[in-house]
Amino acid sequence: MNPCRDRELDLRGYKIPQIENLGATLDQFDTIDFSDNDIRKLDGFPLLKRLKCLFFNNNRIVRISENMEQYLPNLESLILTNNNISELGDIDPLTTLPKLKTLSLMHNPVANKQHYRVYVAFKFPELRLLDFRKIKQKERDEANTLFKSKKGKEIQKEISRKAKTFVPGGNMPDPKVTNLNPQEIHKIREAIKNASSLQEVERLTRMLQSGQIPGQKPLQPPSQANGQQDQDEEMETDGGNN
Repeated sequence: MNPCRDRELDLRGYKIPQIENLGATLDQFDTIDFSDNDIRKLDGFPLLKRLKCLFFNNNRIVRISENMEQYLPNLESLILTNNNISELGDIDPLTTLPKLKTLSLMHNPVANKQHYRVYVAFKFPELRLLDFRKIKQKERDEANTLFKSKKGKEIQKEISRKAKTFVPGGNMPDPKVTNLNPQEIHKIREAIKNASSLQEVERLTRMLQSGQIPGQKPLQPPSQANGQQDQDEEMETDGGNN
């Protein structure tokens, strides 16, 4: 129990690279703290109806997934202090969260952008606190006046144009998985579906990610396979010389 008398899961400082397996929490927490990890993308959530608050201080987040409202329908507070979100358009996916009241983007490059506060005030009409400062009605009036004007619409187009649509490596297929044909991938996914325990699901998921078929030796990516072949040839040459 945290000081707000909410059930909180503390996952600080574990060098977590991505969000996964949160279904194991069984939606029993009001707050989850992911501070001080290595997360680059805000995604990977299952449906968590109870979750109200997320902390992501001191990560490396550069991108926010679409359709988060489908998985976090009751999220009220999102703390993204000290990350790498750089463009105003990058925060647009958060506008669909229906109950978001508190948002912190302090110490992100986006917080230094021109029109930052008025843009957030315009795009998030229900937001109350931005960077732990109340959004005043005067700011909302200024935002509406600006972004409903011809100049404001041009600014919005420019903001949308600069928004990130790609994260290096984010949309590329895993080179290890490409060794599997569709039938083999289907076989592992069926085994995951029929697994009887969470441990079995995690084991099979790791196998899928590593390109390994149940009952077979792990498949190697082409680069690793070539490296092993070169090493074997070198050993054979040394053996011949000896």
